[in-house]
Amino acid sequence: MIKRQRYDEAADLHGKGLSISRIASLLDAERKTVRRWLSLGHAPSWRKPRRGSGLDVHVAYLEGRWNEGCRNAAQIWRELIGRGFTGRPGLVRRWATGRRREQPDPSATEQRAGAKAWAGLTIRRIGCMLMADETRLSADENLFVGHLLEEAPRLAEAISVAKRLQRLLRHETGDTLPAVLAAADETPLKNFAAGLRRDQDAIQAALDLPWTTSPVEGQISRIKMIKRTMYGGAGFDLLRTRVLHAA
Repeated sequence: MIKRQRYDEAADLHGKGLSISRIASLLDAERKTVRRWLSLGHAPSWRKPRRGSGLDVHVAYLEGRWNEGCRNAAQIWRELIGRGFTGRPGLVRRWATGRRREQPDPSATEQRAGAKAWAGLTIRRIGCMLMADETRLSADENLFVGHLLEEAPRLAEAISVAKRLQRLLRHETGDTLPAVLAAADETPLKNFAAGLRRDQDAIQAALDLPWTTSPVEGQISRIKMIKRTMYGGAGFDLLRTRVLHAA
């Protein structure tokens, strides 16, 4: 706006017959600048010319993928790399941001509204949802889980293996422990699988044999509870008497 006013002042002074040197002096501007303004006959736009980018040759492909519904800039960038593009991901993100401003996506608006609704979720709750049977989740919960796994493919791989292990422990599948652990090696659960391998014989025995330590664990928990009620002030004889009495 200020530059436009300076041009108007220069044009007004020139119309009054002042020389370019005099106008430049009054406006504290370079003579060549004033001369250029006046030679145009109108106010310059002062906009820098748009520089081309490496995306220019891929515009048709970009528009095609956008019209197909792909809004994931990272995914589009990976596809462009396969087509010879050498630019950075930020270039594609800026292009996608501009397209969203030009043509807002109704589904994106719904996703943002959904994101606000899920903003209060704890990590524990999300973990439960990821491991739950989809038939036990609501439509909104399934939508959230599906979107999360789509955006985080490595997480999706880990959850797939975790569910295989879950079904194996519940005897709901013919899968084997070595096969599940081998699959886990290709996911973020690699270190977890290494820990299970250290106890693989015990885990396999628990899967194969009918015996369980649950009754023993229950008795240990009962004894600990009785001991806590005495605040550490009882010896073994009193503890033994109370345990036998409670039995």
